[in-house]
Amino acid sequence: MDLGCGNCWRDSKRKDSWKTTMLLAYQSLGVVYGDLSISPLYVYKSTFAEDIHHSETNEEIFGVLSFVFWTLTLVPLFKYVFVVLRADDNGEGGTFALYSLICRHAKVSLLPNRQVADEALSTYKMEQPPHTKNSSRVKSVLENHKSLHTALLILVLLGTCMVIGDGLLTPAISVFSAVSGLELSMSKEHHQYAMVPITCFILVCLFALQHYGTHRVGFFFAPIVLVWLLCISALGLYNIFYWNPHVYQALSPTYMIKFLKKTGKGGWMSLGGILLCITGSEAMFADLGHFSYAAIQIAFTFLVYPALTLAYMGQAAYLSKHHHTIHSIGFYVSVPESVRWPVLTVAILASVVGSQAIISGTFSIINQSQSLGCFPRVKVVHTSEKIHGQIYIPEINWMLMILCIAVTIGFRDIKHMGNASGLAVMAVMLVTTCLTSLVIILCWHKPPLVALAFLLFFGSIELLYFSASLIKFLEGAWLPILLALFLVTVMFVWHYATVKKYEYDLHNKVSLEWLLALGPSLGIARVPGIGLVFTDLTSGIPANFSRFVTNLPAFHRILVFVCIKSVPVPFVPSAERYLVGRVGPAAHRSYRCIVRYGYRDVHQDVDSFESELVSRLTDFIRYDWHKEARGGGAHDQDGVSHSGASSSSGECRLAVIGTVSFSGAPAFEIEDSVGPASVSVDFPTVDSMADVIEVVGPTERRVRFEVGPTEMGSSSSSEMEFMLREELQDLHEAQQAGTAFIMGHSHVRAKQGSSVMKRLAINLGYNFLRRNCRGADVSLKVPPASLLEVGMVYIV
Repeated sequence: MDLGCGNCWRDSKRKDSWKTTMLLAYQSLGVVYGDLSISPLYVYKSTFAEDIHHSETNEEIFGVLSFVFWTLTLVPLFKYVFVVLRADDNGEGGTFALYSLICRHAKVSLLPNRQVADEALSTYKMEQPPHTKNSSRVKSVLENHKSLHTALLILVLLGTCMVIGDGLLTPAISVFSAVSGLELSMSKEHHQYAMVPITCFILVCLFALQHYGTHRVGFFFAPIVLVWLLCISALGLYNIFYWNPHVYQALSPTYMIKFLKKTGKGGWMSLGGILLCITGSEAMFADLGHFSYAAIQIAFTFLVYPALTLAYMGQAAYLSKHHHTIHSIGFYVSVPESVRWPVLTVAILASVVGSQAIISGTFSIINQSQSLGCFPRVKVVHTSEKIHGQIYIPEINWMLMILCIAVTIGFRDIKHMGNASGLAVMAVMLVTTCLTSLVIILCWHKPPLVALAFLLFFGSIELLYFSASLIKFLEGAWLPILLALFLVTVMFVWHYATVKKYEYDLHNKVSLEWLLALGPSLGIARVPGIGLVFTDLTSGIPANFSRFVTNLPAFHRILVFVCIKSVPVPFVPSAERYLVGRVGPAAHRSYRCIVRYGYRDVHQDVDSFESELVSRLTDFIRYDWHKEARGGGAHDQDGVSHSGASSSSGECRLAVIGTVSFSGAPAFEIEDSVGPASVSVDFPTVDSMADVIEVVGPTERRVRFEVGPTEMGSSSSSEMEFMLREELQDLHEAQQAGTAFIMGHSHVRAKQGSSVMKRLAINLGYNFLRRNCRGADVSLKVPPASLLEVGMVYIV
């Protein structure tokens, strides 16, 4: 699997031909716009559910049309298409992309084990700021107040939770609205008992098919949405010309003022239904990584936006000549009877597509939360070997299905579902607006006044709609609030305990001298095989390893301290993933390997991880002995010479093995996999010019090695060749003997004197989540026979 292909379209956007862009725009219809395109099914029905009534003067229906048109224009078109889509993180979008950008440009991240070497990643892009006084002031205020770091994280978690809430509510309201077309073809008694079972059956089928992955049915999605958009456009044009050709006049903003003057508080409360017209707008930004900016922009501006406008105008034109009771206002009443059944079929298919898109987005954002240590570990299944980012999470899928069916059975009407969905959608948009304002200052280096204008303009619009949804707390809006509070609590408790565990490990790590002193004189034996000690530390010896050796006085011939960490980038190129170094002298056969993943990266399973790790260790050993053999041939760019890492008894230097240099050319590559017996002293597989990133202590140095035709002395050559062969032979034999995965099995307790809240969060909340979620061994798919767990009690 190409773990870094999520950015392929962004990297090649300048080379994309217009044919490629148009093809991407077509494909984006099924993935990005499924949710947004089905909003005409329920907007008018939800708006006129209770707060306002359709009168003979048509001021209400024209006012609602005006609000819908300008809301579509200002939020999806102006805010997202022209501004927010530009705030991408290496081509990726969404809440975590904005947070990642902010964390890279200001020191506000609460992620542990940050390293200077992370900033050398090719995806760790930072524009050099012009150092304006005002933007520096905003940055310093953010960096100097720890409470703001926590507030920013909670804001991001709140937006994430509302996306999850949207993933619960959107399938229910979409499918229920599509199926509601049956009420015009059935008696009221039959319709009342048929709607909910049919909706639940479709939802069960939808969630039951998730494990197959969207790629198996994805090629159907774009045609369905395209047919649906053409269908509602044709219906809109028909209704406009047949019923009221002058309905275009209602697009004037003056009708909004007339509407509010006549309806007063009821009109303000009805905004909770109007805002549903922009449901799914966030998907344009969240799914940016799968397409290009130009493709999403073209698809919305030239197809989705006009189609939705015509659909709403057509419904308004029909209703302006038909003043029915409030129960008859809806999408299907404006559909001619001769085409009602085909339209109903297409609507149900489109609602399934829209639901599929938001469910996939929910899986994606939970995986990102898990990668950043903000969500309990869950099983992530990758449903496609070719398409990056298509995942399935069984636990979340079945929980969503149960909750979705419960919402359908519990609410049973579009009004309550619309109130709940509207509040979730608007909360996500408010979070995006706040984070984008920070990006404008910190990342784009614009004056704070520009960011403030953006925040006030779009924030005031969204706050108006949010207040209209919030006032309906008892009529359905309580659901996303309750769900968000529960999820934010879970995510924050998990993140807080994770950080506290890391701090405990940091303060209780063992010195390197203790490890080097272990030997036969103390009764410590070295057994055949490779021992992988998993830890969150990037330096030092973890306390769980000292506990392991104390209770079982033996460890493996090859010892590797493995740290799997997340960095605030969407993905890490596979060539830059591994940071490798020695722990102690070469004779000790101990190494440190730091494996870095981005928040959208696919984590490797144990088989590919083990083979990849051994391959990287082999490359590092050859590189390290080559550097030692060349002696003074290692120079940094200032001409300063540095001794080889293997001569040091410490672990001050790490190298990115298989890296890509800053210029983009291959930096250090092994052309083939050479066995221990075939390694020669001439090092023919090392390029004549190689750049390797080295990390020395807290700083990072870029070193260039020149491999010239000069020959070493014969005695030195023979000695180096023998030592290299011996170390590679040891590694090869250890791999044949087998690999053991040494992991900590932790129990966390709050220390004495802690507050009641902390004791509840740690002793009850975190430990309950830890016992009932997947362990680290499950996420890596470690065979039980190869697993060694070391019990640890953390007092935090």
